[in-house]
Amino acid sequence: MCKISARLAVLCCGMVCLHGHGARAAEAPPLRIAAEDLRIEGELGPFKATWDVQRPEPNLMLATLTIESPQAATPPPFDVKWEVPAVDIAGTWVSDYSKAKLDHERTRVQSRAVQRAPLLMYLSQSDRNRFTVALSDALRPTMLRGGIKEEDARLHMTLHLFKEKHPILKKYQVTLRFDTRPAPYYSILRDTAKWWAAQENYTPAPVPEAARVPVYSTWYSYHQSLDPDKIVEECRIGGKLGLGGVIVDDGWQTLDASRGYAYTGDWKPDRIPDMKGFVDRIHALGQKFIIWYSVPMAGEHSKVIKKFKGKTLAYSSGMQAYILDPRYPEVREYLIGIYESAVRDWGLDGLKLDFIGMFAPNSKTVLTAEDGRDYASVDQAVDRLMTDIMARLRVLKPDIAIEFRQPYNGPLMRKYGNMLRAVDCPNCAPVNRKHIVDLRLIADNTAVHSDMIMWHPDEPVESAALQVLNILFSVPQISVRLPDVSEDHRRMIGFWMRYWKENRGVLLDGEFQPVSPAQNYPMILGRTPEKLIAVIYQDMVVSVGPKPPAQIDVVNAKGGGGDVVVRFAKAFGKAQVSIYDTQGKRVSRSLQTIGAGAEVWDVPPSGLLQITRDISK
Repeated sequence: MCKISARLAVLCCGMVCLHGHGARAAEAPPLRIAAEDLRIEGELGPFKATWDVQRPEPNLMLATLTIESPQAATPPPFDVKWEVPAVDIAGTWVSDYSKAKLDHERTRVQSRAVQRAPLLMYLSQSDRNRFTVALSDALRPTMLRGGIKEEDARLHMTLHLFKEKHPILKKYQVTLRFDTRPAPYYSILRDTAKWWAAQENYTPAPVPEAARVPVYSTWYSYHQSLDPDKIVEECRIGGKLGLGGVIVDDGWQTLDASRGYAYTGDWKPDRIPDMKGFVDRIHALGQKFIIWYSVPMAGEHSKVIKKFKGKTLAYSSGMQAYILDPRYPEVREYLIGIYESAVRDWGLDGLKLDFIGMFAPNSKTVLTAEDGRDYASVDQAVDRLMTDIMARLRVLKPDIAIEFRQPYNGPLMRKYGNMLRAVDCPNCAPVNRKHIVDLRLIADNTAVHSDMIMWHPDEPVESAALQVLNILFSVPQISVRLPDVSEDHRRMIGFWMRYWKENRGVLLDGEFQPVSPAQNYPMILGRTPEKLIAVIYQDMVVSVGPKPPAQIDVVNAKGGGGDVVVRFAKAFGKAQVSIYDTQGKRVSRSLQTIGAGAEVWDVPPSGLLQITRDISK
C-alpha cells in the first residue's frame, strides 16, 4: 500500500506509468524495415546506384548506398524514400534545438559538418525508440524529412541528397542506419553517437580536465567592456565558490563596444595589451584561461581583409564582416597561425571558436579547386581547417580545450573540439536545461557546458538557484557579477558547486536518463552502481528501480517547496535521510525504515533530499 495521500496516489500512479519508470504500458511490436522498402526517386544521369545491406543484430539494419559514374560528374539531386506504419508514435527527437519534440506530423532536419546531426528518431508513448535513421555522412549537406500521410496513417520518410550544388565526383557512398530496437530512446542515441565516433576520420578529440571544470564567463556580465582587474576579482571570488577558470569572450580584441564584428580578424589584444600578464594573473589563482575567437570573420575595418580580398565567401552587412573562404590554404594557415601564436605566446589553456556555421557556400560560390583554391568543397575545406586546428594546437598543448556552441553539434564537432556549449538563452533556466540535454544525448563523453547562467541581483535566492539546478547535468558556466550579488547568493552558488564537484562522476559520467523529451525533460536521472541523482523540475515521481544504489539524492527544482515522492519497488531498509535548503543548511536528519511503495518528504524550494542506506550492524 502506497504511504501517500489519495491526491499523491493519483499523481504517483499517473506519472510513473506515463514516463516508463514503473510498469510500462503495453508496447507494439518493433517496426520493420527491409532493403526492398528503400526506393530511389530522381534521375541519376551517368551515376549507377547499388545497395549493400547488413543486419548486425535484430531490428538494426545498415543499408549502404553507392552511386558511381564512369567519369567525374556533378552529382544530381535525388531522394531515398521509405515508409512504415505510424504505430505507437508519440514524438520525435532531432538534434536541432529549435525543434519541438512532441510534433511528429511533419519533421525535417538539415545537417552538414558544422551544423546539427544527420539523425531522425521517432519515439513511443513510453519514451522508447520506435524508428531511428542516422547517416554515416555528417560532412556534406543532407536533409532527413518525415511526416504522417493522412490517407494511410503511415510515416513517409525521405533522405534528400545533393539538393545543394556539389563539386564533381566519381563515387559517393553513405550508410543509412535503421534502428527499430525497442530500447529507451537515450540508449539508442548513445549507441548512435558511438557508431559515428567509430568511423574513420570521426574519432572524437580527447577531453582534458580543463573542459570538465566550472568556469566564469565574461559575456553576459561584461559583454565587450572588459576590465582585467575586475575579471581577476571575479575569478578570485569564483575560485572560493568552486569555479576553476574563465572564458574571456568578445571584446578583448577591440576598443569598440558596439556589439558588432567590424573589428574582428586581426586579433590583436587592443583592449588588453598585456594579455600574457592577464593570463598569468589567472594562472596564479590556480585557474584556467580560455579566450574567444570568431573564426570565419574579417571585419570591414580590419587590416587583414585587404590581404584576403577576393578570398571570401560572402559579406554580412548585419555583422559588418566578410566571411573568409577556407578553401584557400593561405586563409587556413593564417587562422591556424593566429591560434598557435596565442596559445604559445600567452599561455592559453583553450579557445572558444565561434560562428563556424557561417562557413557555407551560396548560389554564387564557384565549387572548383582552381584559382588558388586547393578544395572545391567548402565543407571539406572546413573539415580540413578544423581538423588541423586541433592537431596543431595539441602539438603545443596536448590538453588544449576547444569550445563550440549549438548548433555546431554534429558528430564531426567532437573531432574538432572537446567542449560543446548550449546556445545563448540568458536567464532562461528551463531552456538552458533543454539545450543541454539535447547536446548530451549524442555527445557521449565529450564535455557539455551550460549556457552562461545569470540573474538579477534582487532575485530571491531560491529562484536564482533554479538557474543552477537546471544545468546540474552539464559543466556550469556562470556570468553574474559575483562582487555584486548577495551573501545568500554566494552561499547558494558555493553549496551547489561543491555538490556538483563531489558528484561529477554521477552527473557527467553516470548513465544519463532524461525523461519525456516531449515535455522538455521534466526529470533527469544520473545513475551509477553506487549512487542515483534525480533532479525534478515538475511534480514527478522518482522511481529508483528494482535494484537501487545505496545512495539516492533528489534535487527539488520544481520552483517551490513541498512534497518530493520517491517510489521503491521493494523494501530499501534502514536509511539516514537528510534534507538541505538551497544554501546548504541541513534542515532535518533522521533514521528511517523505508519499505516498498512510495515515500513522501517535504523538501524546501531548490533544496536537496539525501537518502543513504544504513549498513551499520
